[in-house]
Amino acid sequence: MISTTTLQHGLVGIFAASLASAASLVQVTNFGANPSGIQMYVAAPANLPAKPAIIVAMHPCGGSAQQYYNENKFGRQLADQYGFVAIYPGTTKDFNCWDAATSASLTHNGGSDSQGIVNMVKYAIDKYGADPSRVYMTGSSSGAIMTNVLAGAYPDVFAAGAAFSGMPYGCLAGSPGSSPISADPACANGQKIKSGAEWAAQVKAAYPGYSGKYPRMQLWHGTADTVIRYQDLDEEVKQWSTVHSVTFTRNVTNSPTNGYTQMVYGDGTQVVAYSGANVGHYVPTNEQVVLDWFGITGGGSGGSPGTPTSTAGNPPQPTTSAPPVTTNPPTGGPTQTQYGQ
Repeated sequence: MISTTTLQHGLVGIFAASLASAASLVQVTNFGANPSGIQMYVAAPANLPAKPAIIVAMHPCGGSAQQYYNENKFGRQLADQYGFVAIYPGTTKDFNCWDAATSASLTHNGGSDSQGIVNMVKYAIDKYGADPSRVYMTGSSSGAIMTNVLAGAYPDVFAAGAAFSGMPYGCLAGSPGSSPISADPACANGQKIKSGAEWAAQVKAAYPGYSGKYPRMQLWHGTADTVIRYQDLDEEVKQWSTVHSVTFTRNVTNSPTNGYTQMVYGDGTQVVAYSGANVGHYVPTNEQVVLDWFGITGGGSGGSPGTPTSTAGNPPQPTTSAPPVTTNPPTGGPTQTQYGQ
């Protein structure tokens, strides 16, 4: 008969072994050129498969790498489950907001935050033998804005992006800063309205001479967002649907959950958007849908769009006067309300 003490010791050993194999967050202080002095943290499982994927997850204004690691499951759980490397960059400048305004950050190999993040990716590819064709990015608010910046400035690095409550690439170009305190408020207020061709031209100018593919884009926004207006989703969609030469196909109501409408462009493998009815600036990260889009869970180039319940009409149109925010951040989460989650 096994004694209680032996059993307890055995369980403790199993628990300790499971903790040792989990992907904890570790800071990397020397990952290459770092023009703007940003921080790099990595969550990588002990037993990675050959040529793993990489996901870069970027925090909102007022947040940090550690905060965003605790807020979503990419590094804490899913990196172990699916065998990928999770990079959590961090910035402490301009109210912890990512640089989406300077020409350096908006230009391929121009410097600033965007180039620093790309150098984190290059470091991870080399250290972990990661697959350079399976590098993905996601972020909330300022992190979503940076997702758009990277998609425009470094299309040769990233295969796909998922942006929660963001803005189009170049929307803050020339602004004094990138935070609500320092930025030109026109973009956040949904007042920068352009044609798809005009938005696409800005993207093309970020990397002159580039003729390759651009990242597939998944875009999320709440209709009741009073921090970054819902109109910015429309501008993002115009930008990336034009870049990918796809047009609106259909709406899929209550997808992926009740209250959300999936807007499908083309065959749904290059651009999709999700509109959250009466959802405010905080749009919860749906990790499973993001991983499906990235193809990490076997969905290929984003998987198949949802089954349509409505095939006629146009996608939900943004309103210039948003109703009050009805969705709040989870208890114990970050308290910032400006470009934050």
